Amino acid sequence: MTKYDYDLFVIGAGSGGVRAARIAANYGARVAVAEEYRVGGTCVIRGCVPKKLFVYASHFADEFEESAGFGWTVEGARFDWKTLISNKDKEIDRLNGIYIRNLQNAGVEIIESRATVVDAHKVRLEATGREVTAERILIAVGATPFLPEIPGIEHAITSNEAFHLEELPKRVVVVGGGYIAVEFAGIFNGLGAKTMQLYRGPLFMRGFDDDLRALLAEEMAKKGVDLRMDADIKSIDKAGGELRLTLTNGDVVKADAVMYATGRVPNTKGLGLEAVGVKLGKNGEVIVDEYSQTSVPSIYAVGDVTDRANLTPVAIREGHAFADTVYGGRKVMVDHSIIPTAVFSQPELGTVGLTETLARARCAEIDLYKTTFRAMKNTLSGSQERTFMKLIVDAKTDKVLGVHLMGPGSGELIQAVGIAVTMGATKAQFDMTIAVHPTAAEELVTLREKWQPPAAKAAD
Repeated sequence: MTKYDYDLFVIGAGSGGVRAARIAANYGARVAVAEEYRVGGTCVIRGCVPKKLFVYASHFADEFEESAGFGWTVEGARFDWKTLISNKDKEIDRLNGIYIRNLQNAGVEIIESRATVVDAHKVRLEATGREVTAERILIAVGATPFLPEIPGIEHAITSNEAFHLEELPKRVVVVGGGYIAVEFAGIFNGLGAKTMQLYRGPLFMRGFDDDLRALLAEEMAKKGVDLRMDADIKSIDKAGGELRLTLTNGDVVKADAVMYATGRVPNTKGLGLEAVGVKLGKNGEVIVDEYSQTSVPSIYAVGDVTDRANLTPVAIREGHAFADTVYGGRKVMVDHSIIPTAVFSQPELGTVGLTETLARARCAEIDLYKTTFRAMKNTLSGSQERTFMKLIVDAKTDKVLGVHLMGPGSGELIQAVGIAVTMGATKAQFDMTIAVHPTAAEELVTLREKWQPPAAKAAD
């Protein structure tokens, strides 16, 4: 018999923690998971799953309007926020139950309590004060929304609260320039709220390809989102049931709700990690090696709490790799260099591999292939939304370094394209692939003419 209560104790039952616990248990480990809120974590309970449901809801207004071009007449359509919230809650409850059953079926003990680290092999269950021991401890507590320290910040909400608003605000200001900000700006705008998005930099979606960033801004503005770049909030005042936002340039904006999506910080505060010798980064992230091991050999960490690549599928992969390495008898590292990802903005983005800026910095010469067009559906619907596709190719090796998409279904497309890019496909292999017609995706295998800047074309 082991001298510990458990072989593995997982703190946090989000995507990464649940996967690690379940796989470790399948390998025969005695596993417990402590979760202070609900099993499923940010993604399932208050993140990507409910957000995607909201995105679907926000598309229907355009769908109803555009259906006229195809001969449909839609009369009396109306939106009810409370119905959406109620049905979303039912679905989250269903998924929460599935996560619980999957853990229980694997033999994992679920403990409903916040847990903190006492030493390298001991945790405290804050709900009861009981201390338990484990040969290994896995930190999988994720991250929490960041709010700046400005006057009146208590009147703001984050995406956490946005999923539970009693009424749909008529006027919304979204602050931020990443995934969550552009997605919620599209959601609120699509559901009929007058929506403004503020970003403190010159152009949002930092880290994405510059063409995608610029074109997304154009399309969002066309849809009615009031985009304000180089703008931020100085203070928030509440009077007479409305919010008055004083911007850093002196402008005053009135709103019914202001939602901050200005990043997330690792949820390590008060966890006891530093006291036991676990090294943390400047933002509180847990520093780990390629096998997710911390500076304390018996303590590991996966997911957003490590601030490596804050995406649910990455956390799941890290959790699985941890279990394979420690309990499965084979060392597995997660490759963070090529990560396909989607942004459910309106229009949708899909991207994998290097941006043009990074490719130019790493390669002596690159070739670009770009196209923009109205999708076939838009010819009858009357929508002016543009689809955009871009391939970045190493001119020397012909290897496809990056693929960047904007338009309907980009998230679905990039998953398949991500396989090719991860395998190291060349542009010639893209060209050899027979097109599926008529689709927007066929453009990815029919692009032949290298893109040249307008000045170069004029010179030719």
